[in-house]
Amino acid sequence: MTKHSNIAIFIPHNGCPHQCAFCNQRTISGAVTQPTAGDVREAVKKALASPRFEGNHAEIAFFGGSFTAIDRAYMMELLEAAHEFIKSGQVAGIRISTRPDAIDGEILEILREYGVTSIELGAQSMRDDVLQMNRRGHTARDVIDASQLIKKYGFSLGLQMMTGLYGDDNHGARYTARRLASLRPDTVRIYPTVVLEGTELAEKMRSGEYTPQGYEEAAQLCAGLLRFFEQRGINVIKLGLHASDGVEGSMVGGAYHPAFRELCEGILYYRLIRRTLSEQYPNGGEFTVYVHSRDISKACGQKKCNIVRLAKEGWSVTIKGDDSIEGKERRKCEIIEGDVNRNGKDQNPLCKKERT
Repeated sequence: MTKHSNIAIFIPHNGCPHQCAFCNQRTISGAVTQPTAGDVREAVKKALASPRFEGNHAEIAFFGGSFTAIDRAYMMELLEAAHEFIKSGQVAGIRISTRPDAIDGEILEILREYGVTSIELGAQSMRDDVLQMNRRGHTARDVIDASQLIKKYGFSLGLQMMTGLYGDDNHGARYTARRLASLRPDTVRIYPTVVLEGTELAEKMRSGEYTPQGYEEAAQLCAGLLRFFEQRGINVIKLGLHASDGVEGSMVGGAYHPAFRELCEGILYYRLIRRTLSEQYPNGGEFTVYVHSRDISKACGQKKCNIVRLAKEGWSVTIKGDDSIEGKERRKCEIIEGDVNRNGKDQNPLCKKERT
């Protein structure tokens, strides 16, 4: 899989015709002032100078506002600055984030001319009642129409959804995921709702009108959503808000954790390991679980919670790395009865192996 990489340029709350109930983009992005064309050039040059940067696969990404709804002259100024690096071959393309109701044929022609390759839509929900309650100002139909038009023009389509919104529930989130998957996006971002100071949701939470999900409940839900999209070949490129002092300092409730995706990955590994053990070894016992070495911490869970939980259910588990465990599935493990080292696993014919 090609590594997803971008150079993020934040345009805080610019172009948005509505103030969504959950939104405080300046807190989320950490940006206060609007970037200039010079700021774009400087950010890209700085990224290109980093030895860890993969320019051949990277996109310059304009996030934080509704890019296609900002002042047209300003939008063109930013695109022109970014396009210089596309023409020189230093960066692969441009990614923008915008609203579903700010897309039409004219704007797509302009974006294509300036080297935009990926367009992400802030869908958030596919339930019209939830969209209305959270003052989104667009409908689920707008998401469908914009998505179809974006794909028709040949852009990579990204869709963003939120869980735990005011008026929504887990059933509604799963409904949204199914509707978004049916639009065949290339990428998805999943954002559990974080209640930030200065938003309408913060007021509703304090009045008792809205009770946000905590991160543990949200992680259980989002783990399932992650698996759902993966099974359909849709790459989830973001799961949870990125860790920042702005979010942590302004958060008053909701589902925030600085390693939220790893929490979800850990839940999926627990489900995988437990399912295999319960099917093959329902009476419990002592086992060695091998996963790819990059996934050891995920398989163990946060603070080894998966190992602790499995032990309470009768399975004493040791998790070890084995880089030969690869496959099409993102998560794969090999479970062997007993406390077995790598050589013992290969040489002992009495070891029972189950690939999942």
